[in-house]
Amino acid sequence: MTDPIKPYGELDQARAEAAIREFLIAIGEDPDREGIRETPNRVARACAEIFGGLQSDPCEPLRKQFQEEHHEEMVIVKDIPFASMCEHHLLPFTGKVHVAYIPRKGRITGLSKIARCVEGFARRPQLQERLTSQVADAMMSTLEPRGVLVVAEAEHSCMTMRGVRKPGSVTVTSAVRGCFADLPTREEALRLLGL
Repeated sequence: MTDPIKPYGELDQARAEAAIREFLIAIGEDPDREGIRETPNRVARACAEIFGGLQSDPCEPLRKQFQEEHHEEMVIVKDIPFASMCEHHLLPFTGKVHVAYIPRKGRITGLSKIARCVEGFARRPQLQERLTSQVADAMMSTLEPRGVLVVAEAEHSCMTMRGVRKPGSVTVTSAVRGCFADLPTREEALRLLGL
């Protein structure tokens, strides 16, 4: 499992604005040009939202739990949309996450809590591989289920806008924990997910 994720410092609005202004100068743009004059402020405010997961604990939503006696059947939440920023190029990657888990002794969480967990990890400079593992590890450590399967599918701007420039290519990653290491259980989940 990856280490628990801790919140980091707050966004420094003034510093972010100054950095964006310097960036505009560095690429040859005039930061005082009419159409771009307020861009540093807009980008800094956007960063507060885009990277808001740095100031939160993505496991927190999963701590809201319910007891559904004797329920140890598979729970699947499909097609959770997400947007994140690749930490290598600070370009977006977008896609969807599918989560399957098997509760232990009826310990379940709200379905929206799983989506909030995904969002918390996605709203950070990120790698898809890490995002997938972090969601699985958060589910395992917080809910203590019999097992978890997380599959993420995403299109990466760093592959579509620059470099190889291959729009439409999709990266798929998975993380398997607990009883999903058992092939029949994993195959059942993948079949139910349509993957």
